[in-house]
Amino acid sequence: MYLIGIFMCSRRASPVIAIDGGGTRCRLVLDGPDGRHMVEVGSANISTDFDAAIAEIATGLAALAKAAGTGIASLLGLFAYAGLAGAIDAAIAARVAAALPLRRVRVEDDRPSALRGALGSRDGAIAHFGTGSFFAIQVGGRMRLAGGWGSRLGDEGSAFWVGRSALSATLEMVDGLIAPSDLTRDLLERFVSAGGIVAYAARATPAEIGAIARTVTEAASMGDAAGRAILGSGADYIARVADRMGWVPGMALCLTGGLGPAYRDYLPTALSGALVAPMAAPIEGAVDLARAFAAEGAR
Repeated sequence: MYLIGIFMCSRRASPVIAIDGGGTRCRLVLDGPDGRHMVEVGSANISTDFDAAIAEIATGLAALAKAAGTGIASLLGLFAYAGLAGAIDAAIAARVAAALPLRRVRVEDDRPSALRGALGSRDGAIAHFGTGSFFAIQVGGRMRLAGGWGSRLGDEGSAFWVGRSALSATLEMVDGLIAPSDLTRDLLERFVSAGGIVAYAARATPAEIGAIARTVTEAASMGDAAGRAILGSGADYIARVADRMGWVPGMALCLTGGLGPAYRDYLPTALSGALVAPMAAPIEGAVDLARAFAAEGAR
């Protein structure tokens, strides 16, 4: 299934394609003089499942062509920019580009488009928490990135990390190492037993475990000790990495991704006081980068 939205007409002279793919969903935009069309398909994290991610993007391109009232062949020669979770180095990006039917495509990971969308050209930093997580900072037009290494080796503070932490806390409750809370009791009841939790964690995808984060944030908002401890640990991670990345007071900070805003009330005052709303979503950053790619190609 896919969702289709048609936006206001673009003032740009030539059409471009932008793709923003993550662990939960993938958005594709065709932006040109005849208007803007957007489609949304499923997960497109190429490190989690490369073939499935490529298939989702292909499905999205076909849907994009249908939304625009044209054939898929008319899209394949356009300049395209793809910001995809899991495209962590040049070799992987080249493999993705070779697997896609697009003939003029630039593939990078999803961090540059998120940074461009959130801050435009302003100095500042973003701490992004969706299914996965990463940090990005730009000063004077120079960008530095950190994180985005996936659920096995990183993604601290992400929805996956929050969900996994909640399951781990529930097992600690079973062992008598922490006091019971409404959150841990509810999770134990949901999965029937400690064995049920272990079995679920062994087969669930990062996105499925990440869905538990909503339960955690809701519990924390009601004062649940376990939920608040998890979000507090995530906020401590934000503060530590922001300092190491070179963020300084007075510099803008955006909390992006579906989970990002949940950390607002747990941050130190210096960070919480610097929070600004993102200028735009990552897909808008991807459109801007697609335009930049097209401008390079036109020279």
